Amino acid sequence: MSKHVYKTVELTGSSPVGIEDAVTSAIAKAHETVRNMQWFEIVETRGHIQDGKVAHWQVTMKVGFTLE
Repeated sequence: MSKHVYKTVELTGSSPVGIEDAVTSAIAKAHETVRNMQWFEIVETRGHIQDGKVAHWQVTMKVGFTLE
């Protein structure tokens, strides 16, 4: 196994559909400008309630990427 140095960034994705969609959209957007992403860790999950129902999800995650 090679030696790697990782840097992390914190992202927050949101979605009216669900948690997985919030994560997927945040990672897809970050992929446009951040290279070499390798892993993510969910650090917080929140939701918005409207009329007694879950209306929106927000997921905050740390994303690790290797430095060049």
